[in-house]
Amino acid sequence: MSEFTVRGKFQARDGWQEFETSIDADNETVAEERTYTNFGSYHGVKRTQIEVEEVEGQ
Repeated sequence: MSEFTVRGKFQARDGWQEFETSIDADNETVAEERTYTNFGSYHGVKRTQIEVEEVEGQ
């Protein structure tokens, strides 16, 4: 497993907020999917309210 940095923004109550998070995953696609899952459960937002702009491997 590798560590990926995922950057993007999500729709919060007061507008769009940018985020940057580190995810352990097998590849970039899995890292992006885990980001959707984590933000959905933690912030209560749907996938359509999350925009992933960049996935960068380390």
